[in-house]
Amino acid sequence: MHITDKSTGPRGDFELRVYRAGELVEAFVERNLVVDKARDSHARLIGGDGAGKQVNRIAFGTNGAGPYPADTAIGAAYTKALSGHSYPAGNQVRFDWALSTAEANGKQIREFGLICADGTLYARKTRAAIEKTDDMSLEGSWTITF
Repeated sequence: MHITDKSTGPRGDFELRVYRAGELVEAFVERNLVVDKARDSHARLIGGDGAGKQVNRIAFGTNGAGPYPADTAIGAAYTKALSGHSYPAGNQVRFDWALSTAEANGKQIREFGLICADGTLYARKTRAAIEKTDDMSLEGSWTITF
């Protein structure tokens, strides 16, 4: 018998919608980096020692340097709880998030991160700066596929 595993580890798909004064001004979906520390989180969750390893927050940061597998933090992060999560397929978890007009105003958002309960960075996405103002809100989802 020959068994082939074609997986390359978890993959992330990041969806972002930007609203200004309630009108959609930008939307996109792109792949993101699931960082090396995520492997430790998976191993501990499966082994039953995963206290604190569940993803429960999103961070908005200022570091525009491209993502790297060894990344461990989001720069000058504004962090908040996720809006919720769901399981769109048997091998996926989708994390929903939102940033209101009252949050992170004045921040030049260049990066996003999924954060575990113990503070471990799970995934990171960078992009061109969004100059967050009080008439702007952001929302989206982050789907991890195994």
